[in-house]
Amino acid sequence: MSRRSADPIAIFPSPRSRMSAQGAEALTEAELLALVLRSGDTHASAHQIALRVLGRCGGLLGLARSSRAELMRIAGVGEAKSAALLATLELGRRLHAKRLVRGSSIGGPDDVFRHFHPILRHACQECFIVLLLDGRQRVLGKQVISRGTLTASLVHPREVFRPALAACAASLVLVHNHPSGDPTPSAEDRAVTQRLVEAGELLGVRVVDHIVVAEGGFVSLRDEGLLGEPPGPRAGRAQEVG
Repeated sequence: MSRRSADPIAIFPSPRSRMSAQGAEALTEAELLALVLRSGDTHASAHQIALRVLGRCGGLLGLARSSRAELMRIAGVGEAKSAALLATLELGRRLHAKRLVRGSSIGGPDDVFRHFHPILRHACQECFIVLLLDGRQRVLGKQVISRGTLTASLVHPREVFRPALAACAASLVLVHNHPSGDPTPSAEDRAVTQRLVEAGELLGVRVVDHIVVAEGGFVSLRDEGLLGEPPGPRAGRAQEVG
């Protein structure tokens, strides 16, 4: 027997054969990523590259927060493999999301949370989004207003209400995320909300809610009484989904 046939990599079953025999749930995270990567290179197997990706990113959570440029800096991950990894992550996000498309009706903050939680839960920086609604609380569209730490200077009423006025929106929902994982609104969150509510009253575009989304759940500032309405029947904080 040659030394090559005794290679320890060769004596272990491949992720594909393990999946066939035991199902996908039996595979490790590295083995699942190896199936996504499909092949290795001249220096490492797909499984070794998968282990390298997880190590460099700090696990699946870090991988979910990685950009394509960051992935391509990992040895063995080029354009095709980075695209495959990001496509797989995006499919997972969409699977767990309740998609709010044009014409969808908004029943409450839970609907908004289920749409944005898979999209924003792993974001590395705060993202402020406006969800535009018609007079029957149906979605007209959404617009990213700013990226970065939420401040009054970044979230100016002019930028928030410009897309609402252009779309002839009757009302809107403010949405932003907390990368820390804790959805508890900050003092700045509350101040920005109050400023935008007052601006909306002047412009005739009602701010229906401001929802803070995080890994651990969400908080509706309407349900907390900040928008001048009594708390609704739902709790303002939801548990993590997915």
